[in-house]
Amino acid sequence: MGCRERAAKSDLLRIVAVEGECVPDHRGTLPGRGAYLHPASVCLDLAVRRRAFPRAFKVQGPLETAVLAEQLTL
Repeated sequence: MGCRERAAKSDLLRIVAVEGECVPDHRGTLPGRGAYLHPASVCLDLAVRRRAFPRAFKVQGPLETAVLAEQLTL
């Protein structure tokens, strides 16, 4: 989503929108539409800059990505 490079599903992190916030789905079991991202802060920054999350989840307005950014920096 961020860098637009192809990778195996197992190498990517599934992201789900929950109540206006982007949440990482490590197990892949959360309900709803999912978007896949490389687990790197560079890809997250590109996705935020391109406003890819609202388009991927088909929601209006921006989504909070602070929790996701914290998870990726650990």
